[in-house]
Amino acid sequence: MSGLSKLERQIIEEFEEREKKILSHYATPSKDGKRRHDEKFPNIRPSFSRDADRILHSFAFTRYIDKTQVFYLSENDLITHRVIHVQLVSKIARIIARALKLNEDLVEAISLGHDIGHTPFGHEGEENLTKEITQKLVENNFYFQHSVQSVRFLDELEGEYYQQSAKKSLNLTLQVLDGILCHDGEKIRQSIKPNRKKSWDDFDKELEKKKTREKAEIEPMTLEGCLVRFADIIAYLGRDIEDAVAIGLLKRQDFPKVLGESNRDIVNNLAMDIIEKSRNKDEICYSKKRFEQLKLLKDFNDKNIYRNPLIKIQKDKIKDMFLTLYKGLLRDVEDKREDSPIFLDHIHLIDKGDPKRSYFTNTRPEIIVVDYIAGMTDDYFINTFNEMFFPRKLPFNFRQIERVTGLPRAKLLGTLKEEEKISS
Repeated sequence: MSGLSKLERQIIEEFEEREKKILSHYATPSKDGKRRHDEKFPNIRPSFSRDADRILHSFAFTRYIDKTQVFYLSENDLITHRVIHVQLVSKIARIIARALKLNEDLVEAISLGHDIGHTPFGHEGEENLTKEITQKLVENNFYFQHSVQSVRFLDELEGEYYQQSAKKSLNLTLQVLDGILCHDGEKIRQSIKPNRKKSWDDFDKELEKKKTREKAEIEPMTLEGCLVRFADIIAYLGRDIEDAVAIGLLKRQDFPKVLGESNRDIVNNLAMDIIEKSRNKDEICYSKKRFEQLKLLKDFNDKNIYRNPLIKIQKDKIKDMFLTLYKGLLRDVEDKREDSPIFLDHIHLIDKGDPKRSYFTNTRPEIIVVDYIAGMTDDYFINTFNEMFFPRKLPFNFRQIERVTGLPRAKLLGTLKEEEKISS
């Protein structure tokens, strides 16, 4: 605790003492948080609380605001966006963690960061990046997965340089990044036990495994990470039904009431079942009865919401847009077109004036484009597509051209002539 004042040391000691009194034997104490790089500056916040704050202040978290959850291209303002979903996961996981005497700060950090790598247009967008783009155009046996991309954003692309590292990083703890990598909320399980004996080397190997194997099954290293996996499905299962009712896709009498009449009932019944069945155990689990009810309701959602043809009407258009945008941006990166949105809004923001331009020079062009598209919000994706592939109207008169383009007229004419030479 060198560099701390007497008051700061006292506060940290009080935090640690409080955790000793409150937390279960199976919980993860904040003092056990492992960072990849040592940090020399003093801080009174427990390690996992610090991680939650770093995620909240990241650019990637800000982009949650306009990433849709299930119902993309909807004019209805009442539907759930991803920024609401992650807060619901956090709230549900924290209250269960409190009942089980687990570390709420760790649960919050994992919850807030778990979907940061999601593409625009939800799982539809992820499918396009996985099956239509990365598998064909990046390399064989490469699978885009939003959990892997979440780790990439937070562990490689965000934040300032650390003295000990040549990479940009938020320098989050191993336990938080592991929970994010392993969250896999779409894969429902009746029980999960943590794999506690993990090092940074183990984490890096698992990360590579998930990059190359679409269905790699990896267990979280903490009970808190296991809990977030359960809270993820609890947060979206009933909420997606409420959204489907709100937009008229379903009627309230349509869905099976095995877990209750409303989202409130579904959340309460599943949360209480976890609390009852997981107390004083080194696992998170459902009872057999609740798990069967959960599977039945999940199957209903899959058939009537997630694969409903009425919400897939624009599917082919979006797939074509993903492919077209990918190819156009890849061309811009390979040609080093620094007036392209991928340079102005992505590469330059990450390299931040670094003369060595480490991100641009050390990253494959295909990966740069995938990073950029994965970070887009739905509206930004559409706006970028329009900017790159739809012509703008000419100004009212050519005296306005400098104001419209933002370029001096002479420079604009020179640029146009250069492009003419290249195309010819």
